[in-house]
Amino acid sequence: MSLTFEISAETAAGGRRAELHLPHQTVQTPVFMPVGTQGTVKAVAQDVLEALGAEIILGNTYHLYLRPGHASIRRMGGLHRFISWRRAMLTDSGGFQVFSLNALRKVTDDGVRFRSHLDGSSHMFTPEHSMDVQIALGADIAMAFDECTEYPADRKRAEESLRLTMAWARRSLEHHRAHRHEVPWNGARGEATQNLFGIVQGGMYTDLRRQCAEQLVEMDFDGYAIRGLSVGEPRDLTQEMIAEVLPLLPKDKPRYVMGVGYPDEIEQYARMGVDMMDCVLPTRAARHGLLFTSQGRVNIKNKQYAEDENPPDPECGCPVCRRYSRAYLRHLMQAGEALSGTLNTIHNLAYYLGIMERVRGSLASGG
Repeated sequence: MSLTFEISAETAAGGRRAELHLPHQTVQTPVFMPVGTQGTVKAVAQDVLEALGAEIILGNTYHLYLRPGHASIRRMGGLHRFISWRRAMLTDSGGFQVFSLNALRKVTDDGVRFRSHLDGSSHMFTPEHSMDVQIALGADIAMAFDECTEYPADRKRAEESLRLTMAWARRSLEHHRAHRHEVPWNGARGEATQNLFGIVQGGMYTDLRRQCAEQLVEMDFDGYAIRGLSVGEPRDLTQEMIAEVLPLLPKDKPRYVMGVGYPDEIEQYARMGVDMMDCVLPTRAARHGLLFTSQGRVNIKNKQYAEDENPPDPECGCPVCRRYSRAYLRHLMQAGEALSGTLNTIHNLAYYLGIMERVRGSLASGG
């Protein structure tokens, strides 16, 4: 295994300050991971991400499999080399994206047959194929192929989804262990190779979540994720599910909650003991003119900012807040300029990454 997780501080509430050592980067946790679905964090170049302090980003198996294709990326030396990213990377299995296709997919015990959202062509994802694609992409962390449970879902549906997730987790792990050494960069970093995380599902049923977590721990994955949250359920239910699962996961391995959340949520979950989080919210909201600030959310499209010479967030030291006014950002948005999405995204990512930096400092001092 080429992952080590070293905890340096813990709090009574369960939060922990740690270092996650991966083949391409040592990541300071708790960490927020910007989402780069198609080999890019939308509107932001890699050097800017590095300057903002991003140590690990995401890629997505489904999208990269369809375009430009995992075989092509392998021939280019893997996703790190293809997108010129030298730091750590995680790839999602494609399970959530296939789940999102809804009418374009058919789920069986073997896997999921689906039609491409690009051209309607037919494809089949099995756990083994998802592993092969992720190995070809060569991220530091790959995710087991899971069956995503929607909200609301009755118990029968949640139980069937969990049955598939557990069967697919075993198949993912067996195939990955047999082939993980085939990542494009293996050998260039000695014995370092790709890691695989299992994913806890179970809908909004605590006993199913517990059952899933306990069985995944027995399989001995390199780390563990919790998925199927922030899909429309009340926030207190999200917190309840996280609080139920965290104590069941090994303390000496990283814990990852997928697809969360708003700024106050990521801070709350980090203080509960979540080590890794990701969400499209800061980038997606930025493209629609929504900025996250220390003073609350700012819809930069509003007329009240037309002659506002203040920075987006007076307490933020990001490159955007150091240089540009709310009035200018509003103008770019109103004019439909591409720079609008770039500047808004840089600020939102800086804000999210800054939250985690402050939380890490607080956890390190016992707060």
